[in-house]
Amino acid sequence: MAVIANRRSVMTLFSRPTDIHSHRTRLVLAEKNINIEISNVIGDDLPEDLMDLNPYHTVPTLVDRDLTLYDSRVIIEYLDERFPHPPLMPVDPVTRAQFRLALFRIETDWYSLAEEADPNDGRLSAKSKKLLREGILQSAELFAAKPYFLSDEFSLVDCSIAPILWRLPLYGIELGKEAEAIEGYMQRVFARRSFQQSLTELEQEMRL
Repeated sequence: MAVIANRRSVMTLFSRPTDIHSHRTRLVLAEKNINIEISNVIGDDLPEDLMDLNPYHTVPTLVDRDLTLYDSRVIIEYLDERFPHPPLMPVDPVTRAQFRLALFRIETDWYSLAEEADPNDGRLSAKSKKLLREGILQSAELFAAKPYFLSDEFSLVDCSIAPILWRLPLYGIELGKEAEAIEGYMQRVFARRSFQQSLTELEQEMRL
């Protein structure tokens, strides 16, 4: 495995064009303007490199010289520490812990539902759609409190929330009138140059 990794002079990310975990990783990369080779994984035929490097054969997978990482949370926290500017996590231990708890809840409550989407058309079941919509709306006050989620600055939490919110039309979810603060948040985040750069062609088509 190390031999394959050592051949790579540029950091490589194995990424699926429509995968939310891959998307949040690409967003962190774009936010930090990291030079990286992105290897798109399409369909069930996985690159041999990926199968050799990652025992779970999952994406995203990051290869940085001798290091191979294959959990999106581990990857984005590694990128934030490896490339510290701009910082995407607070320095204060208490606030950092609160941000990590927010990441945990987003993954547990929102990502777990999004992962149930139909692989063909991206739609969610009526039950999953209802639960995801309610979960997002329950956080409306947090979206309203500051320009970004829990913060005045863009963070790893925003990098994780944005891919979910971008896919709401695909999931068949309309937030409704009570989501004014969330709509404002989406406009701010989606307008960021890094977010636009993070989108694949297939992801761009999700909101056409």
